[in-house]
Amino acid sequence: MSIQWFPGHMNAARKKAAESMEKTDLVIEVLDARVAHASRNPMINELRLFRQRPALLILNKADAADPECTRLWLQRYQTQPGVKAIAISCKKPGDVARIPDLCLTLAPHRGTVQKPLRMMIMGIPNVGKSTLMNALLKRRVANVGDEPAVTKTQQRLDINERMMLTDTPGMLWPKIAYPQDGLKLAASHSVGRNAYIEEEVAAFLGDYLLGNYPALLLARYGKLDGIADGVALVEAIAKRRGFRLKGNVLDLEKAALTLLTEYRSGTLGRISLETPEQVDAMLAVPPEAEPVDLDDGDGSDA
Repeated sequence: MSIQWFPGHMNAARKKAAESMEKTDLVIEVLDARVAHASRNPMINELRLFRQRPALLILNKADAADPECTRLWLQRYQTQPGVKAIAISCKKPGDVARIPDLCLTLAPHRGTVQKPLRMMIMGIPNVGKSTLMNALLKRRVANVGDEPAVTKTQQRLDINERMMLTDTPGMLWPKIAYPQDGLKLAASHSVGRNAYIEEEVAAFLGDYLLGNYPALLLARYGKLDGIADGVALVEAIAKRRGFRLKGNVLDLEKAALTLLTEYRSGTLGRISLETPEQVDAMLAVPPEAEPVDLDDGDGSDA
């Protein structure tokens, strides 16, 4: 299943971001810590590299991600030139309070009254950009919602007299090369629901969790005996929760949504859907030959 989602407003946002980048000193890119590779938009990286702008990568939702996976991703991103990476939860004021000083270290030639530090906050849909912006400004200036692509236009605001911030709409990119990345983004609710079938995404998620986090599934759904793959897991959830349609048919759609919702909300526990090692293995295979299954059993069992 190849998932693609690039509505018209994202193309307009990309063009506007390219124009604004010229007058930006620093890019703050917000990632979802649970999918620290899949949620990093290559288009954003290309725009900032073209203008030679440094980046602060914020691995948001770190409180819902596997801490060991997050540590490995931070370690990888910190080695990249012009990049600083931190893991936070934007709902925690103490985490957010660290960001302005970190930004100043990346652009020490700015940050005065005469030359304010001009920052642009970017990222894919539903990674928490608007929540972060509201927290940085300590007031509600951006709409926050549970559906992707709530923000559709840029706005520029002052954090203080030395720092200003431009908020941008969530952007994906025109073609997601690896099907796995699209499935991970859909599972993490960064893709519009019209772009995928929930049962297929839940089956992918179930496969990964069975191979990497069986203890969390056991704690939430009970014994896993006889459950060999994600499809069987969705069926087991339907049976155990009593999800049935007329004629006593299993309601697999409701069971699939249950699995997705309990992953997204953190109810299942702290989970990451990719490690650097798994991503390296994925990228080593040409996209057209890449299998969808990411269950190699090598991830941590939280």
